Amino acid sequence: MIFQEHATIKQKLEILSDAAKYDVACTSSGVGRDGKKGETGNTMASGICHAFGADGRCISLLKILFTNECIYNCKYCINRCTNDIPRATFTPEEICTLTIEFYRRNYIEGLFLSSGIVESPDYTMELVCRTLHDLRTTHRFNGYIHCKAIPGASQELIEEAGWYADRMSINLELPTARGLQELAPNKSRKTILTPMRQIQNGMAESRAVLGMKGGNQSAYWHTQKRTGRALPGTQASLSASQNLYGNTGITEKGAHNKSLKMQPAQESLIPSSNTGLTQWNRKDVSRGFVPAGQSTQMIIGATGESDYEIIAVTEALYQRFDLKRVFFSAFINVNQDASLPAVNGQPPLRREHRLYQADFLLRYYGFRADELLTEQRPFFNTFLDPKCDWALSHLERFPVEINTADFDTLLRVPGIGTKSAQRIVAARKTGSLDYHALKAIGVVMKRAIYFITCNGQMMYRFLKIDEDYITRNLLENDTDVMKGFDEKVTYKQLSLFDAFPMEDLP
Repeated sequence: MIFQEHATIKQKLEILSDAAKYDVACTSSGVGRDGKKGETGNTMASGICHAFGADGRCISLLKILFTNECIYNCKYCINRCTNDIPRATFTPEEICTLTIEFYRRNYIEGLFLSSGIVESPDYTMELVCRTLHDLRTTHRFNGYIHCKAIPGASQELIEEAGWYADRMSINLELPTARGLQELAPNKSRKTILTPMRQIQNGMAESRAVLGMKGGNQSAYWHTQKRTGRALPGTQASLSASQNLYGNTGITEKGAHNKSLKMQPAQESLIPSSNTGLTQWNRKDVSRGFVPAGQSTQMIIGATGESDYEIIAVTEALYQRFDLKRVFFSAFINVNQDASLPAVNGQPPLRREHRLYQADFLLRYYGFRADELLTEQRPFFNTFLDPKCDWALSHLERFPVEINTADFDTLLRVPGIGTKSAQRIVAARKTGSLDYHALKAIGVVMKRAIYFITCNGQMMYRFLKIDEDYITRNLLENDTDVMKGFDEKVTYKQLSLFDAFPMEDLP
């Protein structure tokens, strides 16, 4: 086993960069900051995500752990304390050197820093804060930094990290408190949600004082505003929700006007009331507090939660914590632990993909979790994307007339995205649209043609608004439909030219 006192910086880099590969929370920076004289680096709001490894992970950040030593024994984690693996720990100066030298060589655009927990959460968070402090002050690094908060660390250390980092995140780990208790007994929802609420309050306070230098609102917030629903994170909505639901953070609109009873997956997301910022006079406020917002990550498939529970928790997180993103990580049984579910073949990547698609529907399209799934139908159809699946379940709403439908109705049509819906609304001001114009606008016609009309006419007369007919045609040319799915399934669309054994014929 390799420990820090015996390892070179190259050996540590090999160990700790490999240990960080299961964390998928790498996205565009979400913050723009010009370079300054005497400082190294800048950030672009659309930067970071431009290079990917063979496994699909973003590698344009220096993505490392501070240490892979850990006092916890989470059953799903490769770095748990009972595993006999090579261990290493960086020093703050080593991380600063690697970041600056890699940045100068144009290898990276920023730093993604997470960590195992050594000695205690406060001790580990203090080392992380010292690293960020040295990068920003001693080395004058002005580039992008994404920092993982340590569950259970003190509020002072969480805030200190927030003044140096551009984005912060703290992993929810598992969708429900039940799953967390089962697989990560050293962690609790309180130690995870408390810093999440603290970061949210700090961003809101920084935004009020410094403008966009404090975590600009998420896509979900803007979608809620457009659709006229209660805005998450506002004092009015929080006060109303506390009065009505006993400080649960769920609003009347968030409950979808059905009942005061929350879903079991949502009940465990009761936020705590923590104050915002206390270190204004001791920190450089030119960057603001966590200007690129915060995110979180959930492991999918390690416990028995349904897709409905996962999407309900995702919606609750967006509503109550105004997160930029919720990430999903397909479960990989790296420890071969008997208490973990056996994974036959590949990890559940197709399920992960469908959850990401549903996440986009929540954030940009105005869908609600209970529209996409219900307790009676708790899982997505893995053969179809969630939007097509929803449309096939609500054929009474189709076809939609392209030349008269409003923006939000257009967003419900498979094959029409936010950009193409905006272009349709803008183009209709100058004249009537036909199918050739829709194709030029960017509508995915192979999906949309079953759900739309132009001037009262469908694209082809033989098209039918029928669930079986549309499903067969949508899947007909999908040669990759089985990738990542159960290998035992032998689904195939039969044709008239398939040969049948005589005994199978009626």
